[in-house]
Amino acid sequence: MRLKDKKVIALLEEDFEDLELWYPVLRLREEGAIVDLVAKEAKKKYFGKYGVPAESDYSFSEIDVNDYDAILVPGGWAPDKLRRYREVLDMVRSMNEQQKPIGQICHAGWVLISAGILRGKKVTSTPGIKDDMTNAGSLWFDEAVVTDGHIVSSRRPPDLPPYVKAFADLLAAN
Repeated sequence: MRLKDKKVIALLEEDFEDLELWYPVLRLREEGAIVDLVAKEAKKKYFGKYGVPAESDYSFSEIDVNDYDAILVPGGWAPDKLRRYREVLDMVRSMNEQQKPIGQICHAGWVLISAGILRGKKVTSTPGIKDDMTNAGSLWFDEAVVTDGHIVSSRRPPDLPPYVKAFADLLAAN
């Protein structure tokens, strides 16, 4: 269990991409990580784009980001909502300042854009937000997974296996 004692925040909001939330959460838990689903409201059921539910463990205000080793931002339409919360942007900025692993897939790049942490970073995302990513100053690549320092990015659900492996490898090394 190479991720034993590692704590990860998985951000949660309505209309997350079901696989982009659950695949990383389950894989990291299989490797021993504690993955907390964190949302605006604690103990609330949120639903993915395809109806898969996820109940939040904690609210943004109930956690201390310094107690965690990494953060995951799922795709779907949730990132457009997540980036509107000051607490989310503060969490992402804190993880960035501490060089802790940040995982983002598909539209999750919107959250990193709003946090202002992509200038000069090599990333990928769904091609639909390529312009947003490059306008934020990042260098965009059409690849399954791109790792630049502590930021691991990916395009879409078919890329989940290499994305989660890269994220888990980075988390294990930190």
